[in-house]
Amino acid sequence: MKIIKLLTFCLTAFLSISSFAQNFNADMTALSKFVQRMYTASPFEGVKLIEDYDNQYLLSVIVLDPAKYGNNNSTMTRVASVKAMSEASRFFNGSQITMDLVITTKDDGQSNITTEMLEEINEKSIGYVKALSLMTSFANEEGKHVFVYYKQMEPLSSASKKKK
Repeated sequence: MKIIKLLTFCLTAFLSISSFAQNFNADMTALSKFVQRMYTASPFEGVKLIEDYDNQYLLSVIVLDPAKYGNNNSTMTRVASVKAMSEASRFFNGSQITMDLVITTKDDGQSNITTEMLEEINEKSIGYVKALSLMTSFANEEGKHVFVYYKQMEPLSSASKKKK
């Protein structure tokens, strides 16, 4: 009798855990399809915040040209991951941008004066965002590969409680 109760308990626990896992996976699948449709309708790159009923997500969208990476998926995934973390870090921590403009003129002695303008822009950002996960990746209409990384933000209900 104890064995039957134990087996019944184990079966019930297993079914409840597996149904939760399937529910989470179904929610993520629906969200990734939504993001892909959103991108197809109006392509964008960079960081974007989206919300569903209960959660807020930070998206980092990276578009890479496979030809530049020798069509190597492993290399493209690593580059996209680093770029996504960099963009998320800039979003959370900000960045410092400096610009230098150098103007030089050259006179060749025959009344030909040439002017060259060199503009150098540097961006520095300090910080690290670790918890980004790959939501989906797909090829766009131009043949480039789109990587969508995400991070679930603080639930909206607890964020509104902190404001009060």
